[in-house]
Amino acid sequence: MHPRFTSAFATLDEGLQQALFPFLEEADFKGIFSADMLSTLQQASGLNEDALALALLPVAAAYAVTPLSQFNVGAIARGVSGNWYLGANMEFSGTPLQQTVHAEQSAITHAWLSGERQLQAVTVNYTPCGHCRQFMNELNSGQQLRICLPGKAARTLGEFLPEAFGPADLNIHSVLMDERDRHYPLHGDALCQAAITAASHSYAPYSGAFSGVALETADGSLWSGRYAENAAYNPTLPPLQAALILVNMRGGDITTLRRAVLAEPEGAALSQYSATAATLSALGCDSLSRVFLPAG
Repeated sequence: MHPRFTSAFATLDEGLQQALFPFLEEADFKGIFSADMLSTLQQASGLNEDALALALLPVAAAYAVTPLSQFNVGAIARGVSGNWYLGANMEFSGTPLQQTVHAEQSAITHAWLSGERQLQAVTVNYTPCGHCRQFMNELNSGQQLRICLPGKAARTLGEFLPEAFGPADLNIHSVLMDERDRHYPLHGDALCQAAITAASHSYAPYSGAFSGVALETADGSLWSGRYAENAAYNPTLPPLQAALILVNMRGGDITTLRRAVLAEPEGAALSQYSATAATLSALGCDSLSRVFLPAG
């Protein structure tokens, strides 16, 4: 079992510990609980789905990267497929606080990048901030997304964010987590192609600046993330952060980044390049290449 889980594991009930240990012991555990795994955990613990998700929050929070705040937040995005996706907050020393990833963003992006098409619920160990409520409002789950918190009855996103401003107000009706593929032509090496593929599946209905980032770590692993815009603009998640979420949640090491590629349209309304380069540099990676996508 990875050392990151040791403290969290010790807080769990014995029955849940016994059922969970074989999954956490697997070398390829990717921060995802399949429907079959969850059935095993429910039978062993006697907990219903909501209670089990709450009980597993310490495991999600164990993924937190918090060099600035030392305040760990865990979240679980619960997909309509029956799979659950862990997420945790991430901070990056030497970068502006705007580069921070919130736990809800992490879990949701983890689900999105894993092929999940819609969420039923998000379980989190602290009340979602306004930033995260607005981020979740972009999802195709809509205002009916259930938010589950310790010690409180589950409520819908609509109850957390009344009179919300969202995609429909800007005449956008194909929203975050809906399936899309812009089919940008692939070229270059595997890292370039991974960035281009990520851009093809990115979500940028407001700016049209579709983009993706691919990362190579020291062990040769490749990781890619997609841009996700928001009707309110500020809760937008950059493609680099999406890729870093995947590295963190799938057992990679964000301190061993060797090189990166950003794919984005030339001359678009906005560019991810300068912010991506600055954050990568703070993480010790100064090898960033850019490939341009066809306009339109």
